[in-house]
Amino acid sequence: MSETTLDDRGRLTLPKEVRERYGDRYQIVELHDGIKLVPVANDPLDALRNEFADVEKSADELRDAAREAALDEAGR
Repeated sequence: MSETTLDDRGRLTLPKEVRERYGDRYQIVELHDGIKLVPVANDPLDALRNEFADVEKSADELRDAAREAALDEAGR
């Protein structure tokens, strides 16, 4: 974990190791007890393709399975 402070213009400088690992673009997510920086890929679609490369089901099949699971959990 690293610590940093805002400068007089409100800018936040991330340590070099963090930038090298996660990149230069972040989404700021407000939480009830603070904020979270979420790295944004340079090519978000490419990142999604890589993330789900090993998934063998189609989006429709995944959606149907999720719907069935939700109905079962709700007690149909």
